[in-house]
Amino acid sequence: MSTNESNETIDRFNLRRLEVSDKSKGFIDLLQQLSAVGFISDEEFEERFRDLTSRGEEHVICVVEDRISRRIVATGTVFVEKKFLRGCGKAGHIEDVVVDASARGVKLGKMVVDFLVEHARSVGCYKVILDCSVENKGFYEKCGFEEKAVQMAIYF
Repeated sequence: MSTNESNETIDRFNLRRLEVSDKSKGFIDLLQQLSAVGFISDEEFEERFRDLTSRGEEHVICVVEDRISRRIVATGTVFVEKKFLRGCGKAGHIEDVVVDASARGVKLGKMVVDFLVEHARSVGCYKVILDCSVENKGFYEKCGFEEKAVQMAIYF
């Protein structure tokens, strides 16, 4: 990407925290590209938004808005786990990173991950971790992550 293309990308996209109005800008549609979401009414969205934002710096959802289309084209979440380990340390957990299929290839995913990692660092986390599919391993390695363990899950 040339310097001019890089500046155009920066000018076109706005990285910020989720706002309640983002539901109407395609936030839920974007999440559908990651996993099943189901129907969420405006009231349910607003209630969940209030709950999550009441957690302050311990639960942050960032979005990237395309200034031209006014649509949300990327998102990711970091939440902070308070632990007894490491002298009552904190660990950041990155979740739900997705870039709209139409906006891939301009480093929006890296922009989101960098924002989330820096947030975890700024609130005093001693580490930040995430789970990803094998297909996404290379992307996260480019973001500075290294393979550490095996993920296990039970779904209900």
